[in-house]
Amino acid sequence: MMELFIISVVIASLLIIPFAIKTFRPYLWMDIVYFGVLLRILAKFVSRRRRRPLFFVLDRFLEQCAARPDKTFVVFDGESHSFARADARSNKVANALRTRPGFEAGDTVALFMGNEPAFLFTWLALAKLGSPSALLNHNIRGKSLLHCFSCCRARVLIAAAELKDAVEDVLPSLIQQGVTVLLMTKHCDAPGIESFSDKVDEASDARLPRSLRSHVTFKSPAVYIYTSGTTGLPKAAVVNQNRLLTALAILSSNGVTPSDVIYLNLPLYHTAGFLIGFIGSIETGSTIILKRKFSASQFWDDCRKYSVTVIQYIGEVMRYLCSTPGRENDKDHKVRLAIGNGIRADIWREFLSRFGNVQVQEFYASTEGNVGFVNYAGRIGAIGRVNFLHRKFFPYTLIKYDTERDEPVRDANGLCVESPKGETGLLVSRITDIAPFVGYAENEEQTERKRLRDVLKKGDLYFNSGDLMRIDEDNFIYFQDRVGDTFRWKGENVATTEVSDILTISDCLEEANVYGVQVPGHEGRVGMAAITVMEGAEFDGRKIYNHVVSHLPSYARPRFIRTQNAVEVTGTFKQMKMKLVEESFDPGRIADSLYILDDNEKSYMPLTAQIYCSIVSGNIKL
Repeated sequence: MMELFIISVVIASLLIIPFAIKTFRPYLWMDIVYFGVLLRILAKFVSRRRRRPLFFVLDRFLEQCAARPDKTFVVFDGESHSFARADARSNKVANALRTRPGFEAGDTVALFMGNEPAFLFTWLALAKLGSPSALLNHNIRGKSLLHCFSCCRARVLIAAAELKDAVEDVLPSLIQQGVTVLLMTKHCDAPGIESFSDKVDEASDARLPRSLRSHVTFKSPAVYIYTSGTTGLPKAAVVNQNRLLTALAILSSNGVTPSDVIYLNLPLYHTAGFLIGFIGSIETGSTIILKRKFSASQFWDDCRKYSVTVIQYIGEVMRYLCSTPGRENDKDHKVRLAIGNGIRADIWREFLSRFGNVQVQEFYASTEGNVGFVNYAGRIGAIGRVNFLHRKFFPYTLIKYDTERDEPVRDANGLCVESPKGETGLLVSRITDIAPFVGYAENEEQTERKRLRDVLKKGDLYFNSGDLMRIDEDNFIYFQDRVGDTFRWKGENVATTEVSDILTISDCLEEANVYGVQVPGHEGRVGMAAITVMEGAEFDGRKIYNHVVSHLPSYARPRFIRTQNAVEVTGTFKQMKMKLVEESFDPGRIADSLYILDDNEKSYMPLTAQIYCSIVSGNIKL
């Protein structure tokens, strides 16, 4: 009888335990699975680090070429390039570059190109030569372009043919620096600029000797990717070979397989397009459908045409897709996975409802940061989840942050104060050998500003992400906002100091305080400037419009301008932004004159209450 009782208890327990786990620890199984993923990533990374000769991303590409030479690697404008063809073309680029006077294998080369196969082939060529690449944003011009080029100490600039005018604008400075300028065209008669495509066509496709890159170590720079900050100009984040190898291991576990077809329409000069789209496909052996730029109207037609199975996104991409007119065939596609970051919870739900059962893999990371999260549990709106093993390898915490003073809150001992669950705090991550922070090229001041000392104990060192997060009671992490002088609009980071500097070099503005404001129905924050006019001058909307269009890319141009008698500053002479951000662009709350950028009128026009209501209601899109 006792044995029967014991057996009954055991059976009942076995039945109850799964129910209890599901009720009280609903994410336990997902956490355990993620443990396994982290361990596999770590094992793959360590295994590759131990290989001799040293193993880099290029070696993974060469492995793919050997394993699947005839498989399509990239499709662009209807033309397909196999892994073998990409390998041969990159050899030709490398051999052509070796013959150019002024270049030696290992020299840094700046790429000034849009999304096209030549970008991919040129990067592979530079990797074969052991040369770091600086990925220049093809939208920048003038002072910003020169700055980005110079801060990585590039010896060569390779530019797309359609960017010739932008290159010629800064050519005198480049010539003065002794820079070799190559244009991806078969003929160029501009003094100081050489045609390069013709040299590539004529070059040999013979393999490059490994000795050309024998100087490369795990600490060697692999790529310079530019990110905006408080300096007023973009900063060149140094992505070394070790970080690229880490990314390779992580990307091996994102659910993408060799049979997948990836739709890549994000800029290749960005971390998302370059690392997840390009480098990720090198790891998995997937096929890339490369587009010059994002087009909401062509997106799903392309996905159907090319049998796309994986798409990339930033929050704005998903919103744009959801904003297109509905079709009967919205769910007629093969897309199974969407990888990206920045999608709002409401857009996430709308996307799934409209376009079908697509797995959305939301993540958080930054170009230069040393911590990242993956929303492996699929909680809508979250960027990730607190996981013991993850936190063990990459120690991070949220600390209280004073947004008015723009600095962390510290206690009587000078240490930072951790934010409790449910409260917003600044994400900081301890800098360790496993989670290093390399910093920015030729900018020790800005590198130091991202280091935070004496966080939880005296002498410790953390990376300041500049991002405000919140952890809920279920241990899910949510992005809240950005701090400091950077905001995000149209998928681009905008440095307020840079925009302020551009505005104040006009001949009628005295001061400019630039900040980002939220607009209903739009991701991120749109640029706004509170300005003062020079004594004796008047605000000229057309002149200011022409000035910002000439000097700033479209995403960085202030959409709203507010005129003031004086720009308010703190006791330490920092421009005050919080009240301006709160008042936004609402003419009902602001007595100052307000203007809106009008591309049709090519001027800043008065912002009326009627226009404001149309923007808030969604009738006018920015």
